[in-house]
Amino acid sequence: MRIAVLADIHGNVLAFEAVLDDLARRGGIDLTVNLGDSVSGPLWPRETMERLEALNLPTVRGNHDRRVAVDPPDETMWASDVYAQERLTQAQRDVLFGQPLTLEIAPGIIAFHARPDHDEKYLLDAVVEGRLVRASLATIRRRLGGFDPKYRIALCGHSHRAELIRIPDGPVIFNPGSIGCPAYDDDTPPAHVSEQGSPHARYGIVTLGGAGQPDRFEMIAVAYDHEAAARQAEQAGRPEWAHGLRTGFMPG
Repeated sequence: MRIAVLADIHGNVLAFEAVLDDLARRGGIDLTVNLGDSVSGPLWPRETMERLEALNLPTVRGNHDRRVAVDPPDETMWASDVYAQERLTQAQRDVLFGQPLTLEIAPGIIAFHARPDHDEKYLLDAVVEGRLVRASLATIRRRLGGFDPKYRIALCGHSHRAELIRIPDGPVIFNPGSIGCPAYDDDTPPAHVSEQGSPHARYGIVTLGGAGQPDRFEMIAVAYDHEAAARQAEQAGRPEWAHGLRTGFMPG
């Protein structure tokens, strides 16, 4: 069984279509799961949502999905969430909010956006000198808390950093990286940036082993017209987004 793992599209329908085309070129897939944060960003939230609705993928709710769905559009709301909220219908926002926090997508495999018990706290990452890096094994274990041992694979997103970590006597945790937002800054204390380091759309494929064979994990980076996405961000008044889309790094 081959599972495509998509995460953090953030309204970048051009990157999303490039990933779907790449999957088709690889001969298709048995199951595709979406790990959330699908529409938030100064790009194409409505078009992305419509594409996802047509595909009807198994999907978990990300923190930005929740915020776009129900947060009041006041001065405390992040600009990317406001942009998406203004362009979605109430019915589409209801769909976002109705997505589950966790989802068992196959026996022994669980999907969630950030942590099994929280959609906005990092699982695999720590902030060091203002940047996201891999957290210590002890920290990851603590954050997993009462993780159900029946799951041998956990799929997560949120940090936009591709990671594959095997917890001794625990699950393999796979973050495929972000399809549509290769770099961001977050002023939530402690303020930090996340940078994938290139403009590629990232996703993953998990091939489940059978008959004693090991599971296989692939991290994939797909080129697409990131310049067009950057121009769209500029037109929306978000030059820092444009810089991230062009380079995979934040300005400065």
